[in-house]
Amino acid sequence: MYLRESRQKRADGSVLTHLQLAENLWDPEKQRARVQILYNCGRADDEATTARLRRLAKSILRRCAPEEIVAENPDWQVVNAWDHGDLYVLEQLWRRLGIPEVLAEVLAGRKFDFDVERALFAMIANRALAPSSKLYCYEQWLKEEVHLEGAAALELQHLYRAMDFLEANKEAIEKAFYFRMADLLNLDVEIVFYDTTSLHFEVDEEDRAVGEHDEVHGSVPAGRRTYRALRKRGHSKNGRFDAPQIVVGLAVTRDGFPVRHWIFPGNTVDVSTVAKVKEDLKGWQLSRCVFVGDAGMVSKANLETLARGGGKYILCISSVRTLVE
Repeated sequence: MYLRESRQKRADGSVLTHLQLAENLWDPEKQRARVQILYNCGRADDEATTARLRRLAKSILRRCAPEEIVAENPDWQVVNAWDHGDLYVLEQLWRRLGIPEVLAEVLAGRKFDFDVERALFAMIANRALAPSSKLYCYEQWLKEEVHLEGAAALELQHLYRAMDFLEANKEAIEKAFYFRMADLLNLDVEIVFYDTTSLHFEVDEEDRAVGEHDEVHGSVPAGRRTYRALRKRGHSKNGRFDAPQIVVGLAVTRDGFPVRHWIFPGNTVDVSTVAKVKEDLKGWQLSRCVFVGDAGMVSKANLETLARGGGKYILCISSVRTLVE
């Protein structure tokens, strides 16, 4: 199939050219090829005809790989090609949600020799599009698989240092981002749903800590905080009782938007997390908040904690008799 020009000479001596999609067919009777017109595109001097052909060409090229296009044009050379659509969508969401502004507020007055915002976005985009280790993200994904603005200046150590910054300031970042989201999306936070899950690690040993409180010390960039040892064996919600795990708590709105998260040691039981969650949410001064949880949150102490100060709650109780006893 090809684009054919058909010229017609008019009475005034001018030549009118029409464009046609055509193909050559072999005529066995006449023993020669003949032209078969498949579609009359229109006059060559008509802008509408040119526009239609351009749209057709674009739709055809979408079916071709870059190297196939270059093969027909020996003067062209493919230097590199990246998938960009999914990364572009994430970048726009990142910016429209105001995350760079939130990070800029927390970063104010702090000096870093690299772009913390770009490092954090690179790791989040990698987790969303091609989950891998930080090493693979830096050495392979950022260098070979995507084109991310600002990534060329990043080093592997920058990714780790950005995570230290995030750990040291996660409460301030999470709170600022939540209130920005609440304003932008008009979130309804009168009802907050809370639950936990467990995430296991493919390691044999639990975290080793020191002291009577089973503590470990964080790095200096991460604020040099003292943490309870997190990777512990406990009740696994995905059936991996053999592996050390952590417990992740998440509070969301009725529409499923995250409000806040918590990380607990892997041997933590659900019922023991409620007081911490209630206290932290109270610190955010939410106007009216109804706490919703499942049967794993129920204990007499938790009911008293949730009801304190006029608090409202909805909990699933499997046995009223057991609770009374």
